[in-house]
Amino acid sequence: MTKRKNSLAVMVAMLLLATITACERKTVFDHYEHTPLSGWEKNDTLTFGPIKINKTGDYREQVGLRINGAYPFQSLCLVVEHVVYPQGTMMRDTLNCRVMNSDGTERGEGVSYYQYDFDCPDRLLNQGDSIYIYIRHNMKREILPGVADVGVKLVEKR
Repeated sequence: MTKRKNSLAVMVAMLLLATITACERKTVFDHYEHTPLSGWEKNDTLTFGPIKINKTGDYREQVGLRINGAYPFQSLCLVVEHVVYPQGTMMRDTLNCRVMNSDGTERGEGVSYYQYDFDCPDRLLNQGDSIYIYIRHNMKREILPGVADVGVKLVEKR
C-alpha cells in the first residue's frame, strides 16, 4: 500500500511540474519606472534597457501604466522607440492608450491606482541583440499629473 501511495505521489508531482513548466511564459524583461508626483514632463523620456536577447525569435511587448485619479484625460498618447544593437536599427510606435470609458469611469483594474497594459507590435529579435526602449508622452499638455509608473514587459513567444 505504501509503495502504491509513493507511486501516486510521484505521478502527481510530475504532472504538477509538467503543468507549471508548460504554462510558464518566458519573460525576458519586466520593469517599471516611476514618474514625478508633480507630473510627467513631456521632455522626460523614460529609458528601459539594455535588454539582452539570448534566443532568436518573436517577442511580445507590452507597455504598462499605473494611473491615479488625478489623471485628467480619457486617453494617453505614448511614443515608444526601440533601438536594437548591434545593427543600430530604430523603430517607433505610437500607442493611443484609452484609460477611461466615455462616462469617465476607469477601464483599468485597481482602487486608487489603476493598472493598464497595452500591446506593442511583436518584434523579431536575434540572439545577441541588445534593445533599448524609450517612452515619452505625446500630449498637448507639457506636464501630465496622475501617471505614477510606466513599465515595459518583453515576453518570448512560443
